[in-house]
Amino acid sequence: MDIQRQSRPQKPQAALLGLGFDADDGHKRITRGKNFLLAGGSQETHGMMQETAIKINERLDKAGKRLADVSVNELRDIVADIRK
Repeated sequence: MDIQRQSRPQKPQAALLGLGFDADDGHKRITRGKNFLLAGGSQETHGMMQETAIKINERLDKAGKRLADVSVNELRDIVADIRK
């Protein structure tokens, strides 16, 4: 039985993926949030990834934009501004 779906234009989706490889304490750290998934890293590295992802989302919310709506250059500028 073939079910045909009506074709709806889908909004582009985007997410940030953060991977840390410097953990040597045996802990497995995973954090999921709006627009992001973070895995691994030492406590310090994972915390920095969390802080960065949260600040990116705050900036996007303040600008009324979604992650999928910003260009790579805009995202790069946001990250550079956050790291100052």
